Amino acid sequence: MANEIWTIKRCLEWTKEYLAERGEEHPRLSAEWLLCAATGLARIDLYMRMDETLDAAQLETMHAAVVRRAKGEPLQYITGSTQFRMIDVACAPGVLIPRPETEMLVEEVLNYLDTEVLSPEAAARQRVELPWNDEVEEARKAEAALADERATAERRAANLTAADEAALGGDVLGSRAYAEELADREAEEAAAQAAEAEAAEAAESELDEYGVAIEGADQETALAQDTAAPAPAEPCTARVLEVGCGTGCISLSLAWERRGHVTCTATDIESRAIDLATKNRDTLGLTADEVAFSLTNLVSSIPREEWGTFDVLVSNPPYIPTDVMRSLPHEVKDFEPDLALEGGADGLDIFRRLLNAAPYMLRTGGLFACELYEGTLDAAAELCRQAGLSDVRIVHDLTDRPRIVRAIVTEPKQRQ
Repeated sequence: MANEIWTIKRCLEWTKEYLAERGEEHPRLSAEWLLCAATGLARIDLYMRMDETLDAAQLETMHAAVVRRAKGEPLQYITGSTQFRMIDVACAPGVLIPRPETEMLVEEVLNYLDTEVLSPEAAARQRVELPWNDEVEEARKAEAALADERATAERRAANLTAADEAALGGDVLGSRAYAEELADREAEEAAAQAAEAEAAEAAESELDEYGVAIEGADQETALAQDTAAPAPAEPCTARVLEVGCGTGCISLSLAWERRGHVTCTATDIESRAIDLATKNRDTLGLTADEVAFSLTNLVSSIPREEWGTFDVLVSNPPYIPTDVMRSLPHEVKDFEPDLALEGGADGLDIFRRLLNAAPYMLRTGGLFACELYEGTLDAAAELCRQAGLSDVRIVHDLTDRPRIVRAIVTEPKQRQ
């Protein structure tokens, strides 16, 4: 293979046919992914550079990748990465591969944080008596005086008697019309002058929050009052606890998409997962203050002083029932870690432990959200109700299968 001339086009077509013969469900897509990993090109670039020749190193990498894929190994392990929502995450054997369903779990958490934690209603501001309010009052009085002058002119025109009209004949109507026209013209000119003066002042002045011009000493007074006014509340920062972080995709997405507003503490019992998640965090440029990873069993490493301080407890725990494990696809059952998949006889072993921990970890009103096996959601929701959680909901995935249970902790607990 290395001694022949292999263009991108030839390699793509050969790989597609080879994988299709071995039962690959999407052979062309798999061939594209493998070629992208071997060449470092984006998929669109493959089609722009079809006639380019692969070098020896690229051919060797491609050959090894095709052999692994033909044996059923997941593409994400072979290519070493996958896309999750807005980020790319590294993948490696021994750590669960992120799934599209888990992207919906992140969406549920973000929706909760946006509505319940990160967007509190702004405090209502009341208008206070300001020094330039007197100027507003003077302007109002001037407008009233102008209106009185116009009314007087109209009354004068209207007060001509019938005898006056008879003596003056047709000139009376003209005199009255003239008086009314004069009054209207004077009023319009006065209004225009007032508008021009106001516009000129506004162009040279700072405006207060009500659109009133501030000049000279009034500007200093306003600045002093603004300085003395209560400072706006500091932006809220949400605290999220994730259990069973794997690649870190959940916590990293939350911190990345709401950077500066969300901090995460994430745990996993598998050291390879913690190492990989830390690598993904560093690649994204996030800090340990933004996402902290801890090697521990569930919530064992959470300091006692942090209990009851989290806004969210989120998890994609092992949830496949034992009997279902035997029927999983070959590339899942034989390549992904059982530790991250099997959830006991009914798939809820780890879920029950998380549900027990939630009232101790979360503040009042905190969200508990878990991704689970589609056949166990009703049982999980009932367990949440029995535990005293409120607003228990089941969320369906994009294929309309029940996938996520979410509930609110209304009565936090404190362990003695």
